[in-house]
Amino acid sequence: MWVDRFGKSRQSRVAVVTRGRVVSCGVAVALFCVVAFAPLGLRDSAAAYGDRPALAAAVFALMAVLWFTEAIPIAWTAALPLALFPALDVFGNGVARGLVDAALPYVDAYIFLFMGGIALGAAMEEQNLHRRVALHIMRRIGSSPRRLLIGMIVATAAVSLWISNTATAVMMMPIGLALVREIEFESGKARLASFGAAVMLAVAYASNVGGIGTKIGTGTNSIFVGFVSAKLGRDIGFLEYAAVGLPFVCLFLPIVWMVLWRIARRDGLAETRGRDAIARTLASLGPISRAEKRVALVFLAAAALWIGADPIRSVLAPLMNGVLGTGFKLLGKHVEATIAILAALSLIALRVLSFRALRRAPWGTLVLLGGSFSLAAAIEGSGLGVITASALSGLRDLSLLSQIGIATFATVFLSAVASNTATINVMLNVLPPNLPVLTASALGASCDFMLPAGTPPNAIVFGSGYIRLRTMIRAGFVLDLIAIALLTLYAYAFVPLFLS
Repeated sequence: MWVDRFGKSRQSRVAVVTRGRVVSCGVAVALFCVVAFAPLGLRDSAAAYGDRPALAAAVFALMAVLWFTEAIPIAWTAALPLALFPALDVFGNGVARGLVDAALPYVDAYIFLFMGGIALGAAMEEQNLHRRVALHIMRRIGSSPRRLLIGMIVATAAVSLWISNTATAVMMMPIGLALVREIEFESGKARLASFGAAVMLAVAYASNVGGIGTKIGTGTNSIFVGFVSAKLGRDIGFLEYAAVGLPFVCLFLPIVWMVLWRIARRDGLAETRGRDAIARTLASLGPISRAEKRVALVFLAAAALWIGADPIRSVLAPLMNGVLGTGFKLLGKHVEATIAILAALSLIALRVLSFRALRRAPWGTLVLLGGSFSLAAAIEGSGLGVITASALSGLRDLSLLSQIGIATFATVFLSAVASNTATINVMLNVLPPNLPVLTASALGASCDFMLPAGTPPNAIVFGSGYIRLRTMIRAGFVLDLIAIALLTLYAYAFVPLFLS
């Protein structure tokens, strides 16, 4: 029997994990029963809604525990509303209609927008266009250790704007390892522990921060804009979101570099020929192929159309009203989703996106988004939103700056022990429905840097062999505190200029 260095057999470790999942499921079910049936005041606070607020809160608690502990696959948890909300009659209109109300959020326009984004990312990965773009960015920035660290951060963040954080980290980590090993060879040192750790952390942190910049950069952004559309009736356009997300990315990336360079410089590196490693990797890719050019063309066309989505909507809205009647309101998300799906279909038609690549894409994320939207709809439709709003009246009485600070602090540190998607699903449903507050929480969900469990990129680079947990905690804790302070001021002073 294989035994690891801690003396535990593989079978015993699997047994521990299995027991942990069983315990987590048991806790989730127990909490569901307590919230649903214990006299917690959820029925008395809104008598007109009967026991529906308590049942919606029970499902919310069940899903939160399962999301946080990942006792079952996250997508499975996200599918629970399809069964539980109709069965419990959370919407109060019977099983059949309740099933429709629970299922409609799974086909929201934002789901199709993210679907198109996944397809674009899959095509870029399949044709290696993402690697070529990242390597060119790094080559132009410079080849000294200081500049290579900047290049790794900028290149990773640029890619993460358009494909998932996880895919970005998976793609960039081998490039980062190649650069570290080249510099080790050039410097004559067997192992550059500090510089290697800084480069690997740069991949993780830039993947997380870069995803903040666009609506399709990470799932938390899609959850946020979908929630705001459904809950507040406020449709946030692609360019409008970028006007809020991108400046924060530009502000925070230099801070990430400064913190990581303090780690990297401990190895006392002089100028090296790190550019050689980049050049060799680019040479191995060969000249840009016709397939890559086609993907780039579709990508640029989609980006241009997303930027111009609002003018397009203003032209199409009267035409759509004439065809479908005045009861239909064409929103920005409908235009953006149509652009995304047309881009995906174009990639398939041009034969630069295969069904094999599509099968490898993270389609479970779409279920996760749908589950979060369905949960938000149930909280509102059951009356739980009314009770929650009343319970949070004390928070609403605080100044806007205090509200934003509390929301940011809670979100960042909650995301240290739970996935960012799980965190934002919980926070959006308990915070006051104020756009600067919700925006601060949405951006903060991508700003945990302290633990491997915080986000998939953190866990991916932790397996590189260069990162010690102590190093990640120290660097991440500093960045967490800076992110909380910067986000609080940013959401208070800058966000209201665009979202109010």
